[in-house]
Amino acid sequence: MLDTLVVLQRGEITEYEIYTKIAGATRDPHNREVLARIAAQEYEHYQIWKRYTAREVAPDTVRVWFYYLLARLLGITFAIKLMEGVEKRSQAVYHEIGTIIPEVKEIVAREEAHERELIGLLDEERLRYVGSVVLGLNDALVEFTGTLAGLTFAIQNSKVIAVAGLITGIAASLSMGASEYLSRKSDGGPGSPVKASLYTGSTYIITVFLLVLPYLILSNPYVALPITLTAALCVIFLFTFYISVAKDLPFWRRFVEMAVISMGIAAISFVIGLAIRALLHVDV
Repeated sequence: MLDTLVVLQRGEITEYEIYTKIAGATRDPHNREVLARIAAQEYEHYQIWKRYTAREVAPDTVRVWFYYLLARLLGITFAIKLMEGVEKRSQAVYHEIGTIIPEVKEIVAREEAHERELIGLLDEERLRYVGSVVLGLNDALVEFTGTLAGLTFAIQNSKVIAVAGLITGIAASLSMGASEYLSRKSDGGPGSPVKASLYTGSTYIITVFLLVLPYLILSNPYVALPITLTAALCVIFLFTFYISVAKDLPFWRRFVEMAVISMGIAAISFVIGLAIRALLHVDV
């Protein structure tokens, strides 16, 4: 029992340090104040466990820095929701020892209130424009995996495919950014049309460069293509995981849906490229 309490105690002091560190790096005063208040409550929980263990426990420094850096890189919403998701596993332990330690029920209730409060308070720019990012990413993955697959069989020259792909991709990213700007401008909804267009265009072009990279490195286009498709699946997986955590959305259904669409378009374009090469007698 004592070992279990020490683990819970270390978890509370670790989360206190995480919230405190993230709060110190948060510019928004409201978010900073709420995060600091939740950190204080985590410290109170630590003191509860300390009364039973009668010892000081050091935080998990690796975990503190992991979530702090995650918050800096991917946003506090993602980092905290990921941490809260992991924390839910320890709440089963709370219920098991609730009959022995009466404060456990209060701790569990406050932890659940923390999570609801966090969901309501966080207002990050990157999540306000997540629709623009999704638009750029989806279009780049669906259109460009198909384009590269078609060009692979139509042209069969890595460097020419890479050049054609980059020209097409850059033009498409500018077009997507302009379309998103005009769409936001005409809708008159929240958010800056300029920022929305930048998020869409930059996401599109970054994805394009990632997908074209194997063709720039490898001379054999038939080796580059499966690497590009694998990279596309990795991007879909990582982005879907990010959105599913940050926005509380189902992961596997969205991942499978997006992967099937992208790979399906690539397969169709693959066949179209082969047919065009045969019909037009293209030999590059």
